[in-house]
Amino acid sequence: MKWSEICIHTTQEAIEPISHILHEAGASGVVIEDPEDLVKDRDTKFGEIYQLDSNDYPEEGVIIKAYVPVNSFLGETVEGIKEAINGLLVYDFDLGANKVTISEVNEEEWATAWKKYYHPVKISERFTIVPTWETYEPVSTDELIIELDPGMAFGTGTHPTTVMSLQGLERTVKPGDTVIDVGTGSGVLSIGAGLLGAKHVQALDLDEVAVASARLNIKLNKVHDVVTVSQNNLLDNVEGPVDVVVANILAEVIVRFVDDVARVLKPKGVFITSGIISAKKDEVKEALIKAGFIIKEVTVMEDWVAIIAQKGE
Repeated sequence: MKWSEICIHTTQEAIEPISHILHEAGASGVVIEDPEDLVKDRDTKFGEIYQLDSNDYPEEGVIIKAYVPVNSFLGETVEGIKEAINGLLVYDFDLGANKVTISEVNEEEWATAWKKYYHPVKISERFTIVPTWETYEPVSTDELIIELDPGMAFGTGTHPTTVMSLQGLERTVKPGDTVIDVGTGSGVLSIGAGLLGAKHVQALDLDEVAVASARLNIKLNKVHDVVTVSQNNLLDNVEGPVDVVVANILAEVIVRFVDDVARVLKPKGVFITSGIISAKKDEVKEALIKAGFIIKEVTVMEDWVAIIAQKGE
């Protein structure tokens, strides 16, 4: 299949509305090339290395790229995008150069081109996320390597919510613990728990694509002897007791099943939850306290929150 790359040279101010226009036009995602990323201060306390090539960025303004299939409606799609972008002028958006260019990309080229953006990333004292195509030598004897192929689905494991969840597991899981990972996605948190010495991990997800992806990643990381993956809605029909429950999902979902978490946890068991936007932090904390949990730790990264709570005796 051939894809059309729609490239828009605009301003930072216009990133959000133009991204929305592209999504509405059928693009499943956008790439934003902003030269400010080259000089942005980043948190490197765990030794992360960010490898950005200045040649990939415009000298001024930003480039927004999106990909849509080449088909008989392409001309209409592109014209509709241009018209919608020009319509932003009515709302006083600065569109900058406002230059739109179109080029064809073969699926095979597109499928491999994005790999240049992903490199090994150390996300905690012990965990390092390594793309499967990279060669990486551990820098310390207790380093734990999680191999992921972002192309399989569900990202690279370096989103703030995932990072905070893994850091929480690192501080919580002890050898021999039992763990449930609710909404496992790529399986990265279950892999982390397994590498930390958990005796048994239940990885649960309602999405069958996530279940398949998690199984592949878990096998890739050689923890399939302790991690079992099942298609399941949250903790419905799941029995405990276990030592740790981890859930990197939306705040609205967390508050719905905190009582179930309490049901499957041992006394003094730990609930690690992330995926919470800052505005929902207090709502989640209140739900946890109402369900009998003690808030032990609240972590914030960018606009995301993770909470570690302990069940009462």
